[in-house]
Amino acid sequence: MITKEQVKTLVEEWLQQKGDYFLVDIEMSDDDRIVIEIDHADGVWIEDCAELSRFLQEQLGDELGDYELEVGSAGLGQPFKVAQQYVNHIGDNVEVVDASGKKISGVLKQVDGRLFTVSTQEKQIPEGKKRPVKVDVDKQFSMDEVKSTKYVLNFK
Repeated sequence: MITKEQVKTLVEEWLQQKGDYFLVDIEMSDDDRIVIEIDHADGVWIEDCAELSRFLQEQLGDELGDYELEVGSAGLGQPFKVAQQYVNHIGDNVEVVDASGKKISGVLKQVDGRLFTVSTQEKQIPEGKKRPVKVDVDKQFSMDEVKSTKYVLNFK
């Protein structure tokens, strides 16, 4: 029987040879399915997914025969799962769902450990004025306390 730790060790061994790739997630389901998600700052090539799949098949041999193996990239519109995904999207538009369920959209400005900052635009009334104006407001979040954060595609 293949364990998740065994798969993780092999994936990390392969990733060390590839440089800037990183592991996002490994899911092993009860129906003998192994799903591995990898990512890279410049995107993931199908050839690299195939290479990782072949590497795992070589390393696990006959033991893999009873399993369905799926290797792919983290989905573009899917919530971030690891800190490196936040780092890769600094300067991009993101949507954060905070612990209370409120959605905040803005530009991912900074990542510091497990904390990240999103710059949003809010309407505020300046002192002595009657009409509100939009101002940039930085909001800091903890990756461990938000429900989700995901990249927002901008078609403009």
